[in-house]
Amino acid sequence: MKIKELKQKLEGKQGVELLQDICALFPGQVVFSTSFGIEDQIVTEWIGRNHLDIRIFTLDTGRLFKETYSLWSRTLERFSVPIHTYAPNQDLLEEFVTHKGPNAFYESVDNRKECCHIRKIEPLRRALKGYQVWITGIRAEQSANRHDMEYIEFDESNQIIKIHPLFDWTYEAVRSYIKAQNIPYNTLHDKGFPSIGCQPCTRAVQEGEDFRAGRWWWEDQSKKECGLHITTK
Repeated sequence: MKIKELKQKLEGKQGVELLQDICALFPGQVVFSTSFGIEDQIVTEWIGRNHLDIRIFTLDTGRLFKETYSLWSRTLERFSVPIHTYAPNQDLLEEFVTHKGPNAFYESVDNRKECCHIRKIEPLRRALKGYQVWITGIRAEQSANRHDMEYIEFDESNQIIKIHPLFDWTYEAVRSYIKAQNIPYNTLHDKGFPSIGCQPCTRAVQEGEDFRAGRWWWEDQSKKECGLHITTK
């Protein structure tokens, strides 16, 4: 199905209704990636509460915050839906650490991108394989790169339709929904962490800083992405 046609079919649909229609159009072919960010918790709640036919998966890089792992357990208890886990290829990871060390990502952008590729990109490709639609928790205001995306698009690098049901939501709207529905979320969000990734690569954001300023803060670049979500526009 072409993206233009899909947009027409889903026009005006939001939230749970949007996901229900996607499931009807692509039965058994929809996956949702969660990193247990506050946006992802809303989508997980929609899937769990409505028993939607969407496979949930996460990428366990092996270097997540303890708060993220705690939320992972709480999420399983709350929604009773399996969260399929993809870990880095052990051979690739061992080779990287053996020759460059456990903290090589601080030394150069190339090293950081290689670490992200091993811990995130390669596992992601395995998680998406065989599916037609990838649901995310991306919002437009999160970064300049994400603002250039569209709420329904085709991911060329992964050859999959990509849909962002929270694309036009503000951070305030997300927080309000989480509070109203009493959805568990990462406590780091209350400590200045709007974006949470691997523990060694994430710090709190200072007042006035960009939403993703706390990610790879030692790098001087405007588009702070690991490669999971890159637009070619």
